[in-house]
Amino acid sequence: MDHKQIVAGLSKQERLNLTGLSDAPGLFKLAQHTLAMGSLGWFIAIGMPGWPVLMLVQGVLLVFLFTLMHEAAHRTPFRSAWINKAVSWVCGLVLCLPPEWFRYFHFAHHRFTQDTENDPELASSKPETLGQYIWHVSGLPVWRGQIAAAIKNAMWANQDTFVPERGRHKVMREARIMLAVYSVLLAGSLMAGSTLLIWVWIVPMLLGQPFLRLYLLAEHGRCPLVANMLENSRTTFTNSMVRWLAWNMPYHAEHHAYPAVPYHKLPNFHAVTAQHLKMTQDGYANFSIDYVKSLKS
Repeated sequence: MDHKQIVAGLSKQERLNLTGLSDAPGLFKLAQHTLAMGSLGWFIAIGMPGWPVLMLVQGVLLVFLFTLMHEAAHRTPFRSAWINKAVSWVCGLVLCLPPEWFRYFHFAHHRFTQDTENDPELASSKPETLGQYIWHVSGLPVWRGQIAAAIKNAMWANQDTFVPERGRHKVMREARIMLAVYSVLLAGSLMAGSTLLIWVWIVPMLLGQPFLRLYLLAEHGRCPLVANMLENSRTTFTNSMVRWLAWNMPYHAEHHAYPAVPYHKLPNFHAVTAQHLKMTQDGYANFSIDYVKSLKS
């Protein structure tokens, strides 16, 4: 049974129960995440003993805002549309990832998952050698790509096929706003003679990015190039801390099978899809070990 058959087999009430949106769960979780980042940022700023180690934890919390931004792109973590948009924008600024551009990119990924000709995620092939793997996990290619996308969009030079003509002005405007914000932050830091942003934001982001790359590689890495979302996407069974950090996106096959299901109801949908999942893994460490073993020498 594929994902379409499973969704079609749900009753009207089951669909309503699975897709019902609410602000409360997302706001509570966002408050937890924000408090954790704010606390660590303060400890780093005041030079608390062991603060260099805290930068790694801060970095993981920062880069995993990507999973919240991803959910906000679907407009599902919050019932209020304005909260979804605002959260997407703030996360985009933190991650240097243009939110509307990413939304077009991600929706194309959902429409053409694992389609080698149309899935934009496959424009950069998955690592096949150890050297490629190390380069990929470093996160440097993604930083280069995101910064280049923002600059290109700001210059009205976007030619991505997944961005519709009606959206090109939107991605240009957002890129210019983002670059303006970064310019103000840089100018303010220079005028104040402060390196605070470097230690609570920039360096932690660089340190945390490899953890996000390893996590994201499990979503579709080594999955078949087929149309069935229960087969071309992987669900990874992990602990509650990782599920909290990643907004339940380890249930990734479930998310692709029915994107309208908000993050906090994905465990419920997993109960429906569990016996039909084709690609699963027990833990991200096991996935990484298996992936490295599959690399060409």
